[in-house]
Amino acid sequence: MYFSFIYFLKKIYFLFGLLFLLSCSPSEIVAQSALKEVYFPKNVSTTSRTINFQNKQMFKLSDIGVYASNEFQGARLNAFEKLNDSTITVSIEPENVPINNSAYYSFLIWAKEKKDIYLKFEYPSEYKHRYIPKIKTVDGGWQQLNKKNIVKNGNGAIVKLNIDRTPILISAQELATSKDTEKWINGLIAGKEDYARILSAGKSKFNRNIPVLDIYKGSKEKKPIVVLMTRQHPPEVTGFFAYQYFLETILSESELSNTFLENYRVLAFPIINPDGVDLGNWRHNGGGIDLNRDWSIYNQPETRNVATFITNSKNKSDGEIMLGLDFHSTYKDVFYTNKTRSKTTMPNFVGDWFSALEQNIPNYIVNEKSSDSRTPNTKGWFLYGHDAVGITYEIGDSTPKDKIELVGTVSANEMMRILTEYIK
Repeated sequence: MYFSFIYFLKKIYFLFGLLFLLSCSPSEIVAQSALKEVYFPKNVSTTSRTINFQNKQMFKLSDIGVYASNEFQGARLNAFEKLNDSTITVSIEPENVPINNSAYYSFLIWAKEKKDIYLKFEYPSEYKHRYIPKIKTVDGGWQQLNKKNIVKNGNGAIVKLNIDRTPILISAQELATSKDTEKWINGLIAGKEDYARILSAGKSKFNRNIPVLDIYKGSKEKKPIVVLMTRQHPPEVTGFFAYQYFLETILSESELSNTFLENYRVLAFPIINPDGVDLGNWRHNGGGIDLNRDWSIYNQPETRNVATFITNSKNKSDGEIMLGLDFHSTYKDVFYTNKTRSKTTMPNFVGDWFSALEQNIPNYIVNEKSSDSRTPNTKGWFLYGHDAVGITYEIGDSTPKDKIELVGTVSANEMMRILTEYIK
């Protein structure tokens, strides 16, 4: 009787295992077997958590003739209520809590007739106003709201707007949705498809594509690999701008970039968290998790698919991962580095690169914060998982666009120069 029961249990386990395998594609089965967990000193739970979806709608304050909408990708507006005839309370809530203070908002606003109105921003009590509003009209480009229109900053921020029948887009940062990103990368590689290929790393939790550019000239066999990634955190658009200038420089077809791509392979992930971006999330993915804390056991599909793509690309081409740059935004420009360097692929790269930036950017001083990663982020994943140099490349929330372009362009050129010299 005992042995019959054990036999029965084994059959049940076998059937469950078989059903799991049948639910996966062959590539997913191979990928999951190839991907290995990476140890970090401090564990962070990345089991999916429920997120709160916005009610997509047009908000109507008919008695004062003012209207708003969050019916577009990347929007974030939870409530829109009249405080008095000239002031409207704008309520913004995160996708779930706890969450860091990246109080993101984006919505359209217009009026029945031309008028001045005041917007009072309200967030849950533990969060505060972070981003200076950016404004875009139908026919114009993005502009930061003039300081004279900011009546009060910080908690309970109040801004003044002049609105009419033409909708104005007001947003914490410029919009760069998954569709915008797709349009950008298609234009970026136009005419360069023989060496810059658009592939897919897989799907997000809500089945959005995670694109990757696989860039190299000649054969990819045994080429050292540089990984570039961004948009793990949706509102961090200034980091995405730096990423754009960086990648555009690599694909500029200059003598340096041509030589670099003849010797290196670049895997570029321009939007790792498309769900979070399109949902207007403050920080998390569709699973309610900070993806940059999931680089150990890969509970979320985005980190699992990207890590799998990188690992499989390395193994199939017999290449070595040399460098991983992850572009983000924070309050001011800063590079987060690992202290451990002697055992990495390029022990001197960080010092050489930062010296080159200071030499080639006028009046520029590198702001470096160095410590080995304790929680499961990309910087630590490159170090602990691949003995590679990992750097978190952060741009300030309000860093001017011309400075972002300069730093992004110079940092790409100096990276290519240094790595090309290593080959020689």
